[in-house]
Amino acid sequence: NLGGITGGVANGTTSVAVFTDSPSGYQLTISAENSPAMQKGGDTIADYVPIADPLPDMSFSLNVNDVHFGFSPSGSDVTQRWLNDTSDCGVGTNSTPLVCWDGLSTSEKVIAQGLANHPTGATTTLRFKLGIGGGVAVPAGDYYATTTLTALPL
Repeated sequence: NLGGITGGVANGTTSVAVFTDSPSGYQLTISAENSPAMQKGGDTIADYVPIADPLPDMSFSLNVNDVHFGFSPSGSDVTQRWLNDTSDCGVGTNSTPLVCWDGLSTSEKVIAQGLANHPTGATTTLRFKLGIGGGVAVPAGDYYATTTLTALPL
C-alpha cells in the first residue's frame, strides 16, 4: 500500500536459481509483459529511467513529482551493467543488493551470465521498487507488473 496523497515506496523481492551443466554456461534475462510494466486497466506507472542512463543508478531516485517502478539484480553472476565500484554502476566488481536501479522493458535484458555450475547452481536476487513522490496524484487501485525470467544454456 502506498499513500496517494503523501507518496511512499513499496518493495518486493524474488530470487531465481539456475543450474546448468552446459559447458558454455547460461544466460538469464528479464522482460516485462507490458510497457510500462506496472499497470491497472488504463492507468500506468512509468518504468524507472536512470538519471545515469544508459547505465543504472546507484540509488533509486525519487523526487516529489516522480512516480516510477524499477528493479535491481544482485548475485554472483550478474552482468557488468549491474556491477559497481561503490560509486558508479557498470564498472567495478561488486554485486551489491539494492544498488544499480534500472527500468523494465518488453525487450529482454541480460541480468546474469555464468559458467557451468551443476550441482551447486547460482542464485540471482531481484529487488523491485515502486516509488510515488508526495506531489503526484495516482489513481487508487491494484497495479500489477508481470515479468518473465528466462534462463538459456549458451
